[in-house]
Amino acid sequence: MSAIILLLLVSFGIAVVFLVGFFWSVRDGQFDDDYAPPRRILFEDKEEKVS
Repeated sequence: MSAIILLLLVSFGIAVVFLVGFFWSVRDGQFDDDYAPPRRILFEDKEEKVS
C-alpha cells in the first residue's frame, strides 16, 4: 500500500513540474505566432490531383 502512495506522490510531483513549465512558457510567449497564420493561406501549396 505504501508503494502506491509513493508512486502517486511521485507522479503528482512530475505532473506539477510539467504544468508549471507549460504555464511558464505560455506566459513568456513561446506559443505566440502572430506572423505565420495570416500568411499560411497565401503560401500554402496547392494539392495536385492524381488522374
